[in-house]
Amino acid sequence: MSNIKNRFSPEVRARAVRLVLEHVDEYSSRWAAITSISAKIGCVPQTLNDWVKRNEVDSGMRAGVPADVAEKMKSLERENRELRQANEILRKASAYFALL
Repeated sequence: MSNIKNRFSPEVRARAVRLVLEHVDEYSSRWAAITSISAKIGCVPQTLNDWVKRNEVDSGMRAGVPADVAEKMKSLERENRELRQANEILRKASAYFALL
């Protein structure tokens, strides 16, 4: 996995997605539009395709979990994992002190 994360600003991403959605009918296919526009902004086509799909999910045009909901879920899962670990530590500590 690459160490470069978020190489493109949110503005560049939004503009590229907008260009794909506005000009898709000028190309033979959606992939052709993505390939052409990705070359112009300097990213690989699959990255731009992922941005377009994410935009469609977030706007409700495509089925899926919106980014804000996914982020909240990830945060809650992390908190749940930490609470389970804390409970396990307390359970072991209470068992240890019960033997004394």
